[in-house]
Amino acid sequence: MGKPTESRFGHERDIYFMSCALQQAKKALTKDEVPVGAVVVSPEGKIIARGMNLVEDKHTQHAHAESLAIAKAGKKLQDWRLEGCWVYVTLEPCAMCMQLILLSRMQGVVFGATSPLFGFHLDNALMLGLYKKCTLALIQGVGKEQAELLLKQFFKAKRLKKNKKIRNG
Repeated sequence: MGKPTESRFGHERDIYFMSCALQQAKKALTKDEVPVGAVVVSPEGKIIARGMNLVEDKHTQHAHAESLAIAKAGKKLQDWRLEGCWVYVTLEPCAMCMQLILLSRMQGVVFGATSPLFGFHLDNALMLGLYKKCTLALIQGVGKEQAELLLKQFFKAKRLKKNKKIRNG
């Protein structure tokens, strides 16, 4: 049996939920944050929380899009256990966020772009093996092109700004 290619909600809904996460990423971009967005979807298939990267604004490492969305979902449900919920995030979660997802007992993660520098895949053998009852579904590549484009735009603008600063001394 291969890796799942869609969530329990189906491919069409996966695309829709990822488009909502991409809207959050676009909002983060307007705030000069790394453009990452996330939404948490209930077992019934309704968006219950949204989050965007606010690391710079909040001056803390834990203000990642998925972390903020998960906190909002817990508050909305009045429970830290998000059993049956899915998180849709535009960029592969880092190790910190993946641990949060696991500890929140979520059912699955759908992400767009991979993160070659900070993605959980760098040490997922260690991470996913920590819990005896890990049944987390992982689906990648939904909205990948749009997510990558936002990230490339952001980092290109940052490099141009940095180079301009260096030239102007």
